[in-house]
Amino acid sequence: MRALLSVGAGALLLLTVLKLPPIPRTGPLDAPKSLRQVGAPVDATNAAVPLDNPQTPEKIALGRQLFFDGRLSADGTVACSSCHDPARAFTDGRPTSIGIKERVGQRNAPTILNALYNKTQFWDGRVRTLEEQAELPIINPSEMGQPSLEAAVGKIAAIGEYQRAFRRVFKRPPTGRDLLRAIAAYERTQLSFDAPFDHFIAGDQNAIDDSAKRGWELFNTRARCNKCHALTEAARDVTFFTDHDFHNIGIGILRHNVVALAGQAGQLIRSGDTAAIDRAAIQMDFTALGRFLITKRERDIAAFKTPGLRNVLVTAPYFHDGSQETLWDVMDHYNKGDGLQNPYLDEDIKPLALTEEEIDDVVAFLASLTSAQYKEQGAGELARQRELSRTTRPQRDTARAFGPKPARPKPPVDPRQPHN
Repeated sequence: MRALLSVGAGALLLLTVLKLPPIPRTGPLDAPKSLRQVGAPVDATNAAVPLDNPQTPEKIALGRQLFFDGRLSADGTVACSSCHDPARAFTDGRPTSIGIKERVGQRNAPTILNALYNKTQFWDGRVRTLEEQAELPIINPSEMGQPSLEAAVGKIAAIGEYQRAFRRVFKRPPTGRDLLRAIAAYERTQLSFDAPFDHFIAGDQNAIDDSAKRGWELFNTRARCNKCHALTEAARDVTFFTDHDFHNIGIGILRHNVVALAGQAGQLIRSGDTAAIDRAAIQMDFTALGRFLITKRERDIAAFKTPGLRNVLVTAPYFHDGSQETLWDVMDHYNKGDGLQNPYLDEDIKPLALTEEEIDDVVAFLASLTSAQYKEQGAGELARQRELSRTTRPQRDTARAFGPKPARPKPPVDPRQPHN
């Protein structure tokens, strides 16, 4: 939808007005997943279930219903599934998500798939559990917009179907704690493996093509992907593709004065105030500070969590701000060792000197991490991105990719101190 606004002297400004889409409906893609998937880690999956919130079929069914129910939001227009649409591998396909009243946030929606294995939740790791994660979007003014969790519970408790379901599952009327436990229980059923790469690791040498095999080798060597996308560099990670850590990879540094922002955040936002941090991350320019909002440590300025890579092909656009449209853009970003004017750049970021053919191979490997349920969607998305990469490569800088690593500038001042 587009709107024309007068800005004086006869000039008109053309704006794109983002329209909140309908709430996705439940279907086969959001059904609880089986552990009998090639590559699924049985022990880690069982260990991800907390002792105080055991899985039961009734609780999972209740959580699934709540996940798709817009009545959890202040005006009934947004559900958990609005930003985590199963048809888009539990993302929303937007650079940043849209909440009630078409309010646009500043973070890209991460997938729910395999979130049960996360050590922390959100791009900045501001909470640890899925139960904690489920609450914050409900009460964020730019997402579901409820004034409190109790207000959301009040709406749900007024519905007879939910009254009966909560009494059946928890033996009591709806409460905030039980609402979050039900949603988290459902989210823990969303494990996603059984990709061509899993079959390759299991012994089927024909499960992936030669390009993907070359990409897997590059991933663990010259492309340096395993520096972050592996539990350890000592052994190849064939399961999670993340170190569960936080890194400054050079995204958003030139758009934001992160040093000044860090000084302001140190004064205005208490580290332990999770709700305030959540609002700052979604609604304010403080979003660019990443992990620093939680720790107030200089080394965490503009550092964001390493995401897993499974189904990465079908979860575009990429990075915490959704700023990169294709996997080729992502590879170009890393290939040039992006980090000019960035005193906090991760030490492992440096020019990679990858050729176009090698970049294609790494992308082929990443595509092989697409689970069977998204096979058809993945094929279409790979074709779309490949075609776009032939004409549009905004991050490509061959001279820098094949040049020396630039010297990293020193921070100008202590970012924890106030700035004028």
